[in-house]
Amino acid sequence: MSPKQLAAAGLLALQAAAMAAPPTTRPLPADWYPESVATGPDGSFYVGSWRQGAVVRLRPGAGARPEMLVKPGANGLANGQGVLVDAARHLLWVCSGATGFTTVPQTPSALKSYDLVTGTPRGSYAMPASGYCNDLAQDARGNLYVTDSFHPRVLRLAPGAAALEVWKEDPLLAGGTAPYRGLNGIALDGDRDVYVSLVEAASHVLHIPLGADGHAGEVRRIEAPRVLKNVDAIRAWKPGHLVLFESNAFGSGPYGGQVTAARLEGERMTLQTLAAGLNDPSSGTVANGRVYFIESKYGLLFGHKDDEAGIPRDVPFDLQSVPLPDDRP
Repeated sequence: MSPKQLAAAGLLALQAAAMAAPPTTRPLPADWYPESVATGPDGSFYVGSWRQGAVVRLRPGAGARPEMLVKPGANGLANGQGVLVDAARHLLWVCSGATGFTTVPQTPSALKSYDLVTGTPRGSYAMPASGYCNDLAQDARGNLYVTDSFHPRVLRLAPGAAALEVWKEDPLLAGGTAPYRGLNGIALDGDRDVYVSLVEAASHVLHIPLGADGHAGEVRRIEAPRVLKNVDAIRAWKPGHLVLFESNAFGSGPYGGQVTAARLEGERMTLQTLAAGLNDPSSGTVANGRVYFIESKYGLLFGHKDDEAGIPRDVPFDLQSVPLPDDRP
């Protein structure tokens, strides 16, 4: 092969690699104020809006633009919170909050489901005792586990069930500092370990063993070497390894959030910062050897609770990413 042919072949290889490699940053709609993100088996990302009460889908490919999958307010969706892809049942699950600041009507907090392909509403499940649906995870049997920010409990929805039930309730799941009590994020490490975070800033996350019979074990603390900055979401990416999305929601200043890798060692963890100086990184997902995350920028809303006209317009948002650690924190 001549030098020109080699150069041409090299250029084609680079172009092919660039086309195949997923983009590391993806734009989201303006004024989206995202709260959660999930990924599907085809590489699509699903990003919910806390303000618009909607969900967009980002298909694979650098040129793909966000497409509205769940329209604003569909199925009574208000504050779009946790998002989960249930590929086996062709469903998208979304926690609907009731905090306000939305462009759609407020409704009681509930767990919602939608067709994964079309976004058509499929179901709505009320939170028992007026709870608050914050985040969710799923085991291999299809059971959904939902955190409640108003009660010290994790709820479960079994496949085909008509209503959520209490899976685990414990005073440790309440936290200790009013007014920011209750649970926030949740993740399953395999089908054996459930990890949850508190709404408040704390120096630990909580571990709940998941028995082979489906029952919950005793709640225990997994201690961190420092106070975690309001762990909003948790993702498990390999056994004994979590990614913590520290939103810094109740800290001082808008750029104190960070994304942190945690390696669990018994009842303690070690930490490695993956990204810092972020504006409320409330959630993310692990895909393609990277951590994809959002910046929610909620401070722009909270300063205008009774002043809709004062909320900034055309605020940009995107889905960013950083590489996973090579080995361990």
